[in-house]
Amino acid sequence: MSKKEDIEKKTEALVTPIAENIGVSIYDVEYVKEAGEYYLRVYIDKPEGVNINECVDVSHALSDELDKDDFIEDAYTLEVSSPGLGRTLKKDRHLANSIGKDVELKLYKAVNGTKEFAGVLKEFDSDSVTIAINEQDEKFLRKEISVIKLALDF
Repeated sequence: MSKKEDIEKKTEALVTPIAENIGVSIYDVEYVKEAGEYYLRVYIDKPEGVNINECVDVSHALSDELDKDDFIEDAYTLEVSSPGLGRTLKKDRHLANSIGKDVELKLYKAVNGTKEFAGVLKEFDSDSVTIAINEQDEKFLRKEISVIKLALDF
């Protein structure tokens, strides 16, 4: 397990009971380095959406727990927020909750001259994701997908 994965796993274990106590669930945890700075991001959610107070409550409680355990050696910024409307679908549980919804998919390499596709998420398994594009099912290998997220509909 990489350092990043270890930090994400330990953080998720710490924050899950905190989130449950506040009435939200953990959507995702990520530990990233951007422009030379480390960020520990926790995304919380609930069916009707989260509010700023819930983000603040989770942030304060998690910060206290992180200070006690002190397992992250680097200086970092803790961010707690909603995953947003155009949320990235990284995990199987994200995909399962998004069956029948409009998604946008980007590939590492172009297929038939394009890297970007949009359609309705039909199904997935450990190797592939199927979306309906103009009523026709298209299957994409997961290893070829750079990102899949919910489509924003304005």
